[in-house]
Amino acid sequence: MGDLISLAALRASRRASESVLAARGGRSSRVTFYFDLASPWTYLAAERADRLFHGARWVPAIGDALSVGPAAADPRDETLRAAAERRAAELRLPLVWPEAWPVVGRGAMRIAALAAEQGRAAAFVLAAGRLAFCGGYELDDPEILAEAAAAAGLRLPEALAAAGQVRRDGAMERTAVRLLRGGADELPVVTVGRLLFAGERRLAEAAAAAAAPPPERRGSSGRPA
Repeated sequence: MGDLISLAALRASRRASESVLAARGGRSSRVTFYFDLASPWTYLAAERADRLFHGARWVPAIGDALSVGPAAADPRDETLRAAAERRAAELRLPLVWPEAWPVVGRGAMRIAALAAEQGRAAAFVLAAGRLAFCGGYELDDPEILAEAAAAAGLRLPEALAAAGQVRRDGAMERTAVRLLRGGADELPVVTVGRLLFAGERRLAEAAAAAAAPPPERRGSSGRPA
C-alpha cells in the first residue's frame, strides 16, 4: 500500500519551499510543468512537482501529439501498466487503475486548461489525479470532474462548461508538438529556462537545475548586464 501525502504535510512542505524560494529570489518562476491527466506518469510526478517547484507554471499538453518514445506506447499494453505499478511501489504511492482504462480524460484536460488560466492548475491536477489513480474513478465522469474542480476552487458551472469546449484542444495539442520539437518524447515535462527534462524520472534533475543560479545576463558588450 502506498503512502498519500497528507494535506498538513503538503502545506508544511509548501511553506518551507516558499522560504527557500524567497532566499533564492523566487527562481521557480523559470519553471514550467507540462502534464497530461490521462497519463499515470503525470499522477506519479504531480505530488513531487508541487513540492519541488512551488510557484511554477502548470500547463496542459495532450500526450497523443507526442508520437515517439513511451508516450507513443499503447496504454492497454500490460508492459506499460507493469512499469507504472513498479514505479508507484518505488515511490510508495498507491496506484489504482481507473474503471475506464485507458483514460481519455479530454474533458478533464479542458478544465485543467481553465484552471491554468486562473492559476489553479496544480490544485486541479492533484485532485483529479488522486481521484483517477488512487480512487480508480472514471476521470471524465461529471461528478468526478465537479469534485476535482471544487477542490481547486473553480466555479462549478464554468468548469463543467469548459469540459465540453472542444476549441480548447488545439492549444494543448500545439503545446505538445512544441515540446516534441524541443526534444521531449514523453510527458510530464519540466522546463527550467531553456532546459527541458522529459519524463517522471527526471524531476530530480529538473529540481537541481531550478536550484542553480540562473545564467548571468549579458549586455551588448558581452559582459554581465
